[in-house]
Amino acid sequence: MLPIGPIVSGNGPYHTKPDLKPKNRKEKRETKPHALKKKKKKKAIAAKSMASSSAIRELQRELEAKANDLSKIQKGKSYTYIYIYELDLLSEDANVFKLIGPVLVKQDLAEARANVRKRIEYISAELKRLDATLQDLEEKQNSKKETIFKLQQRAQALQAGKAKA
Repeated sequence: MLPIGPIVSGNGPYHTKPDLKPKNRKEKRETKPHALKKKKKKKAIAAKSMASSSAIRELQRELEAKANDLSKIQKGKSYTYIYIYELDLLSEDANVFKLIGPVLVKQDLAEARANVRKRIEYISAELKRLDATLQDLEEKQNSKKETIFKLQQRAQALQAGKAKA
């Protein structure tokens, strides 16, 4: 009668103990020191590449947020120009009211024009600041992209060196 299932003990074909002997000569060889150095370099390059990639993603998020802020401020500036245009159409004896909370407060026309012009100056300064911030973020992003490109070239050079050896 044939046994059902694998035989647990013995050295037959159903032997379940792991074979601790290497099956071929390549497994028997120890890794050489220069091969370890190349592996360490590859790992270091991969780690730097991953860090740079995550930094680029973070910079991209910041860039998108600043671009959204910029578009909101530009929209506000265009509305403010509409206000100044409408105030310029009014005659000097026209009544101008300003909404403060739930209350409309009467305001002098010259004072209203001055307030709107100051708001335009403030918005223009804010736009310049945001433009500078966007340029800085784009430069940082380009720098990180160059770093990743150089790391990829270095990794390819290591691969080419491995293929030749």
